[in-house]
Amino acid sequence: MAAKIRKAVFPAAGMGTRFLPATKATPKEMLPLVDKPLIQYGVEEAVAAGCTEIIIITSRSKTTMEDHFDKSWDLEHALEEKGKTELLQIVRSVTNIAHITYTRQAEALGLGHAVLQAKSLVGDEPFAVILPDDIVDAEVPCMKQMVEAFERTGSSILGSEVVEGAAISNYGCLDCTPDPLNPRLLDIRNLVEKPKASEAPSQNAIIGRYILTPLIFDMLESVQPGAGGEIQLTDGIKALLEYERVYGFSYEGKRHDAGDKLGFLKATVEFALKRDDLGPKFREWLRSQQF
Repeated sequence: MAAKIRKAVFPAAGMGTRFLPATKATPKEMLPLVDKPLIQYGVEEAVAAGCTEIIIITSRSKTTMEDHFDKSWDLEHALEEKGKTELLQIVRSVTNIAHITYTRQAEALGLGHAVLQAKSLVGDEPFAVILPDDIVDAEVPCMKQMVEAFERTGSSILGSEVVEGAAISNYGCLDCTPDPLNPRLLDIRNLVEKPKASEAPSQNAIIGRYILTPLIFDMLESVQPGAGGEIQLTDGIKALLEYERVYGFSYEGKRHDAGDKLGFLKATVEFALKRDDLGPKFREWLRSQQF
């Protein structure tokens, strides 16, 4: 039996320069998608997948995230005094969502370096990694799908989606073959970081969802830094392939790149339209506009 996935790591130390000036004082991960910050969607997904411990990798000026998941005595007291029980339950549910710890990435030295900062907190067990600006809208949460696949294979698993045309050059790409018993599982031979479209080994791109065995930490400590002195997670996983089997996983659901302005706007519209309290009036308003 594969070990349970109890811990989820959230790299959230980046500066969010694509959203300046909004992210000058507010972490990108705290930008609201309708009425919840981006990182909360990911934390809820991890909890739905069975994770009970959340590890957030932060940096300077990221204390807003800590405040968001902390208890707000004044706010709760004010809501209780005014009889706003529904809002009070919402606020308390955020505080009680999971056990959350924080550790800092002192220098921005790549995604692999950020994940490495969680080594002492993860320990010797497999764990999930969720990139907060990749929002996956799915009936069964994406990470839950991946955990179920991990429980069958016991191997590291990378979330993957098909990306057609030149856009594949913006992603890590899998050199892989579908598992004959489960086409959603992709047996990985190699990983290619941001290939030219003409040289991509497949259309299967890596997205911001990972389940990794603890051996990844040894790989990240030994890989050579790349451009800008950064330690890339992809390089660590390539090294891991020499010791363990690694799978891609074609999840069911729709991914929104909320780290991109256009992707963020599209996600906002789609999530708002799906809401019972906002969707009908918002849809009516959109139809009335002459864009």
